[in-house]
Amino acid sequence: MIALPRAASAQVEIVEADALAREADAWDGLVARACDPHPHFSRRAIAAHRAAGLAPDDLRIVTVRRGGRLAAALPYRLRRDLSGLGGLVAQPFLSPFVTATPPLVADDEDLAATLAALVAGLAAASGGRAWRWRLLPVETRLGQALLAAMREAGWTCGRVAAFGRPILERRASHDAFLDGHPHRSRFKDLRRRERRLAEAGQVAFETATSGDALAGAVEDFLALERAGWKGAAGTAMACRPESAALARALFAQAGGPVSPRADILRLDGRPIAVSLALVAGGTATLLKTAFDESQRAQAPGLILEAGIVRALHETAFADRLDSATLSGSVLEGLYREREMIAEVIAVPPGNALPLDRRLRLARFEHAARAEAKRVLRRR
Repeated sequence: MIALPRAASAQVEIVEADALAREADAWDGLVARACDPHPHFSRRAIAAHRAAGLAPDDLRIVTVRRGGRLAAALPYRLRRDLSGLGGLVAQPFLSPFVTATPPLVADDEDLAATLAALVAGLAAASGGRAWRWRLLPVETRLGQALLAAMREAGWTCGRVAAFGRPILERRASHDAFLDGHPHRSRFKDLRRRERRLAEAGQVAFETATSGDALAGAVEDFLALERAGWKGAAGTAMACRPESAALARALFAQAGGPVSPRADILRLDGRPIAVSLALVAGGTATLLKTAFDESQRAQAPGLILEAGIVRALHETAFADRLDSATLSGSVLEGLYREREMIAEVIAVPPGNALPLDRRLRLARFEHAARAEAKRVLRRR
């Protein structure tokens, strides 16, 4: 544990994940009280990543305590990066299965003071080096306040890239959601496809949140994904032992403020689409969907996604759906709202390499990767 000088009424520490995990109630309590909550930096998700070998044993977390309570937490790593000319930069913890990286920050009247203390901790954690912050929601209340706290402390910040992620805010009813929807015809098309699917057998929607049903849904998901193009490409979760272990650990039955959920579309009892989500703070983060590609003509994955939208309005299992997607998702035609997700470079005062040069390097890297993907798709 590294303790920093106390900021006004705040205690800032850099601790190892093991140490914070021993304060299970405090960590869970922060997730439950978080502003803009998400599941990725919860005790459950970090423990699952570590158990699967997808997070280092010495993973560190910047923490802020106010009045004896945990008020903020951000797991991070130092990595060599092009934006630092190959030198070390700090990054929030990221894996292929983490879709957003804002810090966990308690939603209370002292938000600005908590963030000021957190920013001091970020500078200490990086040793004055820059932060390359991927997948940061920059237009939420928390995202705006975090960037403002950095600038107030003399940091310079700039966006490398950004995109609008589909988000769905629950309405009073499903009909209210569809009223005025710019792509309402898409839902009608999916209902037609569902009826065609029913001509081949009995169609059923199911939800699993615990026990054998949840464990079985996870195994069905792994099997469906591996049987499709991701399996052929070697990128399905079941293709890598550590990824399969993460899925099983994340969606194992456990207590705490993060709840697992699996939605299943069945045809004559056989799963043809499975969606896995984590629910925290009123938001269901839809992490992964897999479907039977032999049924592609009827779009079973999208039929299931439309079914989840109906279930949201009929059962109110959450207040909002976070698609957890990158740019270009098919859910852009179903979800009505957007949340701006950006990659940000933030440079603390006194750093020798200026922000504009870091941004040029990072944007060059983005362009090179995009071109490589384009070339590979043509082969």
